[in-house]
Amino acid sequence: MNNVLVIEDNETLNEVFCRTVNDLDDFKVSGSYLNAENAIANLKRDWPNLILMDIELPGINGIEATKKIKQIHPEVLIIMITVFENSKYVFDALCAGACGYLTKNATGSKIEKALKEAINGGAPMSIQIAKMVVESFRKAPTSVLTTKETEVLSLLAKGNSYKGVALKMNISPNTIKYHVKNIYDKLEVHDKESAIEEANNRRII
Repeated sequence: MNNVLVIEDNETLNEVFCRTVNDLDDFKVSGSYLNAENAIANLKRDWPNLILMDIELPGINGIEATKKIKQIHPEVLIIMITVFENSKYVFDALCAGACGYLTKNATGSKIEKALKEAINGGAPMSIQIAKMVVESFRKAPTSVLTTKETEVLSLLAKGNSYKGVALKMNISPNTIKYHVKNIYDKLEVHDKESAIEEANNRRII
């Protein structure tokens, strides 16, 4: 029998996950928590084989919790469950030690499949997320741009104006201009179109 820990702050979803797991022949819920702090405090008592955990938890988020849990219980398999369809969250979760990733709209059968796949050494994730992960690994491993500069250039490449980028990133237009100047210098270009083309060629964006 495989023990499963459920960490989800939405009580309704928490109950759904627990019920889904307990309805399976080879799995049972060994603990259920609304936050990571309590789950970590009781980890040695519950000692799960698998954990279903939300990323956006109150207090310690799921990514940080994954790191802490892995320090205590390195062998545990952690599947992140979240609403986010965002490659950064995907990549951060996997880098932290998660073995797989599902969206919150996953059906009971998909959750069952993910649990069984993880136990058998697989990496369960949706098709959309798998594509994002592959794309993340295709990016240049040593980008000359900072995270902020990459975000600025990505937004500009999508057709946003300087003002639009500033609003999306919640920073001033002058700061955007500063980042753009640094981008031009680092990519050795003199205009936006050339910067976008060069960044695409280097697989930075």
